[in-house]
Amino acid sequence: MDWTLEKLAGPFEGPAGGLAWDGSGMLFSAIAEGRILRYDPASGNVTEFRKHTNRTNGLAFAPDGGLYGCQEGSRRVIHFADDGSTSPTGSLLDGRYHNHPNNLAIDSKGRIWFSDPWSELRASGPQIFPALEHASVLRLELDSFRKLWSIRRMTYDTTAPRAVALSHDESTLYVAETDNSPLGRRELRAYTILPDNTLGSYTVLHAFGRDHRGEHRGIEGMCTDSEGNIVACAGWRKAGPGPLVCVFSPSGAVIESHPLPADQPMNCAFGDADLSSLYVTTAGGELLRARNCGRRGLPSAKSSRGAQ
Repeated sequence: MDWTLEKLAGPFEGPAGGLAWDGSGMLFSAIAEGRILRYDPASGNVTEFRKHTNRTNGLAFAPDGGLYGCQEGSRRVIHFADDGSTSPTGSLLDGRYHNHPNNLAIDSKGRIWFSDPWSELRASGPQIFPALEHASVLRLELDSFRKLWSIRRMTYDTTAPRAVALSHDESTLYVAETDNSPLGRRELRAYTILPDNTLGSYTVLHAFGRDHRGEHRGIEGMCTDSEGNIVACAGWRKAGPGPLVCVFSPSGAVIESHPLPADQPMNCAFGDADLSSLYVTTAGGELLRARNCGRRGLPSAKSSRGAQ
């Protein structure tokens, strides 16, 4: 079915990024403004949920209902508590600060998988902590007894990881390897999660090409629907088929694709009643929605209980 995408909010200053449905409203990040905003579908109003978020991009709720975000400006993943306070997770990998977290997915055990690419933007404060020699997918794990976070490196073959998502049975990690520079790799990859908690070799589910105008923009953000398909934001107007939301089967088949009325989609998430609408953010700072898009999201603990 064809989608009709309506603009709900924006444009804001700079790109809009991560999305998370809280049970009755959609949270989304205005990255450059350092704010997380909330769209209420009942009233159509946009309110400020958090400010001074230091370029927080990706957002996700944990099984216990806790909200986490990728704080690019502080090079850390952060927890946003219900009382308005924040607390950091772990920032050190083998004694060194990791790069600039971009996107995250949280599994049923509360472990936070996040992409950790390099960034041209400077982190806040003195530049005394150099970037890592690698750009990888990392995983945060909380020691519930000591209340301490640790970080584990999960990929050893990525150079530009952007989006991450987990299959419903948590046997597969989907990674968007997205280098939009000339001749850079732009691939949707599937990694098997092995019993020993490492990743197997990846399968390329889809590779983006180039044409006479240049490189086709790869995936920036993605989620999964209730059937286990991957819903991904990709494309731009300067080359290729244009800005799109594409739906891939777990084997990589392109099930459908939908053009967007705005350039460079950034992220997507399901929301509204029965999680039957798809929300999309854009690099131009807009929030879009496709109502009753024919697909549904998988309820999280937060969306099942409703907003708190």
